[in-house]
Amino acid sequence: MIASLTGRLAFKAPTHLILDVQGVGYEAHIPLSTYYGLPNLSDNISLSVHTHVREDAIQLFGFLTSQEKDAFVLLTSVSGVGPKLALSVLSALPVSDLVSAIQSGDVEKLTTVPGIGHKSASRLVLELKDKVGKLHPGLVPAHEGPRQGQDAIFDDALSALVNLGYRPQDAKEALKQVRKSSAESIVLKDMIRESLKELARG
Repeated sequence: MIASLTGRLAFKAPTHLILDVQGVGYEAHIPLSTYYGLPNLSDNISLSVHTHVREDAIQLFGFLTSQEKDAFVLLTSVSGVGPKLALSVLSALPVSDLVSAIQSGDVEKLTTVPGIGHKSASRLVLELKDKVGKLHPGLVPAHEGPRQGQDAIFDDALSALVNLGYRPQDAKEALKQVRKSSAESIVLKDMIRESLKELARG
C-alpha cells in the first residue's frame, strides 16, 4: 500500500499529475486544492497518497497535505461517495469550509458541489458530524507557474470543470463571465476558482 511519494513533478493537470520517482512514473488523481499548490514542472515534491484498490485497477490519489488525504478518506467512508465524488468535494470546498459546513449542518453549501444532492449532503452531515473535528486544515503553499496563453488556460479550466461534473455549456458560460470581468491575463488556478464561484451562484 503506497502511503506517500517523493519525486520530480513530471506532468501536472487540474485533475491528475505524474510523479517521477527514481525513473518510475506514478500517476495520481488530485483535487484542485492540490493542483493550486503544485510547484513548477521538474521540481521535487512530496505527496500524501491514498491507494484505492478495485477489482480491475489500482488507483493513486495524491494530496499536498495530510489533512486533505484524511478528509478524502472520511468522505469515501460515507455510503454513496466514491473517490471521484470525494475529489469533487475537495475541489469545490477547502477542508476548513467542508468541516464548517458539516459541523453546522449547512446542507445548502454542500449541495453546491456537483453530484451532491440534498439527500447526499444530509448523509454527509449525519455520518461525519462527529468525525470531522479531527481534521485540522493546514495551509498549502502557493506556487505560481509560468503564465500560459489565455486560450490554453480557458481550455484547461473547461476540462477541469467538466471533470468535476459541471455541464460543458454551464462551465463555458461561467468561464466567459470570468474572462470578461478579469484582467487581460489570468492564471489557471484563478480562472477555475472564480468560475466555481460563478457556478455556485447559479
